[in-house]
Amino acid sequence: MSLVKSKQRIADHGEVFTPAWMVEAMLDLVKGETERIDSRFLEPACGDGNFLVQILRRKLASVEHKYGQSDFERRHYALLALMCIYGIELLPDNIVDCRANLLEIFAGYLNLAPSDDMYRAAFYVLSQNLIHGDALTMCAQDNLPITFAEWGYLGKGRFQRRDFRYDSLTQSSAYSAEGSLFAHLGKHEIFKPAKTYPPMSVGELAALAPEAPV
Repeated sequence: MSLVKSKQRIADHGEVFTPAWMVEAMLDLVKGETERIDSRFLEPACGDGNFLVQILRRKLASVEHKYGQSDFERRHYALLALMCIYGIELLPDNIVDCRANLLEIFAGYLNLAPSDDMYRAAFYVLSQNLIHGDALTMCAQDNLPITFAEWGYLGKGRFQRRDFRYDSLTQSSAYSAEGSLFAHLGKHEIFKPAKTYPPMSVGELAALAPEAPV
């Protein structure tokens, strides 16, 4: 894979892609977290997903190891693994490629067709988790504040979604710093979700998806 798309993009956006060997070396520094199904990763300049793809591969390997004997659990924990991956990307072609690359890995692992509910649910999750926007201004392409969906698996095929504003989440370190007025508070007391949804099944998530690519 080329590390650059064009010299103009380097000049305009500083766009240079990280080589695969370096991606793996950097992820190995937090190997345990990359292999934990429910650990959350955010890449604020995700490009076409070279970091996020490898994180998903590692998470899916853990799903296979832990739940490979149960197709129901395997499928739902694979979706949870995908739900825990987030990205922000400034350039529109990159965010489209990033979503497509992650969807391809996920669908390939579960052998899904585009018509499957699980495929469409994954397509919807990626549309919410991978944001076309600017991590510096913390705004999406529509100039509204970036909001991320926090997903949790409740078991028995049900998922819980809560939305949080990115600009609020980035204040975590300041609030928890020693000597801070808010240092004694728990994070649940500071960070309130902008919206909480009722538990949803894969079928209900799939119904929210726009027309998925074939």
